[in-house]
Amino acid sequence: MAEFTYNPIQLITAGQSAILNTTIPCNKGYVYHRNESGIVILRGIVNNPTNCYARYKVTFNGNIAVPEDGTPGEISVALSIDGEPLLTSNAIVTPTAADAYFNVTSTAFITVPKGCCFSVSVENTSTISINMQNANLVVERVA
Repeated sequence: MAEFTYNPIQLITAGQSAILNTTIPCNKGYVYHRNESGIVILRGIVNNPTNCYARYKVTFNGNIAVPEDGTPGEISVALSIDGEPLLTSNAIVTPTAADAYFNVTSTAFITVPKGCCFSVSVENTSTISINMQNANLVVERVA
């Protein structure tokens, strides 16, 4: 298991990823993250030579809002694999006031083929910039 967080408020422009810090790193080398980066690398390392993949459960939780100078409306974030948002993980809220925070959660199971690597991030899938606070990404190896 690995956990990555970033507690201060960060402004994330549309299509960009949240910045994360390492809190609990993976000691087995399955998950790699460079501090102050938004990208987490999941490695397709298998424990049994007959396995064809490694499987991870990735969960994001955080608070998002329209910035103070923004116009209230629908905002969203999603887990992104290799730069492409995973639409089934899209978390959408519709604030009626600027700087009003909503808590969002998203979970996905990600299968990484043996010998491959996938990059995972939390992406702003809104059409406007958003504020994010208390970002928390947990990666669990499940198979």
